[in-house]
Amino acid sequence: MSKEFLYTEIADGIAAQIKSGVLKAGDKLPSVRMLCSEHQVSMNTAKRVFLELESQSLVESKPQSGYFVSQLLSLKLPLSAVSRPSLMANNDEPDELISRVYENMGKKDITFFSIGIPSGDLLPQAKLKKEIVHAIRELKDGGTEYEELQGNLKLRRMIAVRSLQWGGNLNENDLITTNGGMNALSFCLMALGKPGDTIAIESPCYPGILQLANGLGLKVLELPTHPTTGIEIDVLKKLMPKIDLCLLIPNFNSPLGSCMPDENKKEVVRILSENNIPLIEDDVYGDLYFGSTRPKCCKSFDKDGSVLYCSSISKTLAPGYRVGWIAPGKYKDKILKLKLLHSTSSISIVNEAVANFLKSGRYEKHLQQLRKTLQSNYQNYVQTIAEYFPEGTKTSRPQGGLSLWVEFDKKIRTTELYDLSIKQNISIAPGRMFTFQEQFENCMRLCIGLPWSEETQAKLRQVGNLAKRI
Repeated sequence: MSKEFLYTEIADGIAAQIKSGVLKAGDKLPSVRMLCSEHQVSMNTAKRVFLELESQSLVESKPQSGYFVSQLLSLKLPLSAVSRPSLMANNDEPDELISRVYENMGKKDITFFSIGIPSGDLLPQAKLKKEIVHAIRELKDGGTEYEELQGNLKLRRMIAVRSLQWGGNLNENDLITTNGGMNALSFCLMALGKPGDTIAIESPCYPGILQLANGLGLKVLELPTHPTTGIEIDVLKKLMPKIDLCLLIPNFNSPLGSCMPDENKKEVVRILSENNIPLIEDDVYGDLYFGSTRPKCCKSFDKDGSVLYCSSISKTLAPGYRVGWIAPGKYKDKILKLKLLHSTSSISIVNEAVANFLKSGRYEKHLQQLRKTLQSNYQNYVQTIAEYFPEGTKTSRPQGGLSLWVEFDKKIRTTELYDLSIKQNISIAPGRMFTFQEQFENCMRLCIGLPWSEETQAKLRQVGNLAKRI
């Protein structure tokens, strides 16, 4: 039996006992050494078992004490519902609502549960400052010259090296740097779509993607989406004749936090490729996994260059640096022409600094800590929601990323909840922001990227109390 199968088999067995109630919340689990002895496996395999169970929020570790069945299980928050959007293309943009939520961005006296980025307190700001200074000294003419059109070579090499983690097997010539993730998506949509074309996306979907598609004159077709496993593939198959292109966030998408299983990713790539429909893959959250291994990408299964892989450091390292990239496959020439037309060059000093940070190994160390913090935050959020939010509240169960989707009773409208919350200097993201249709009025997205503290908990508790008032 392979080591991979062993670790998943053992984890599945313990998970089944927890879910069936044989093991109850608070029960102590066997130690790593006991698991090694009982199943005749290595220490690394035993550790992977517990990492996998932690990623599912089934167990929690306590320093000097070992692993225990998570107390969260006793809370039994129901899972958010599968979305059921109309399968007609629709462009009823919630522009006014989006503007209201984002107009306060940057104000220091507001607690932003609405903005899906990690707090600056969770980022290695001092180390990044040193890299900027180093880049200015290292670059010819202090970084005042244009880079080559494809982007900083060192950065592209480091991104290519990191792609091995998810089976990308990219090289530096496969990549083009951009000014952030949205710039990457914008280039892809401009290269592949024309006004009147129909683009298929998840529902709910990140508002920036909705606005971008609408601004380019594309018709948006929202797909039914499961809060854990992503889009429903059978529906996608039926809609092939209506679709011109597709844009998905398969790994820990915003706002649901869903992660498509590898077999689903492979099938989506196959279906779209057979129908000559390009897939734009947004993987900005892929490095923020809670489990033991990084999930694969749709690009991992791309055989003919029809997947345009986009990502950035905006959700993991430095939102304000605006460093992103595309692996555009067979559409490389189109993307290069657009970059030449719209930006000519990326920001050389910043790209050099990020490249050095990745090369030094500091990025991976930072990610390890950030992932732990986000997973702990998720558990704290759920604990608080279960205790202080209205009865019947449902949540998604992300296994990574920055988002938690909250679903209330139909009587509670989150646009009204936003109005009440902002008066208390608390910003939430109402569910209507994430769709072009009349749905998700009773839902909201919470960002879990804030440092957890008594103040953060008090603010979250306040949102729950306001929802009860409604």
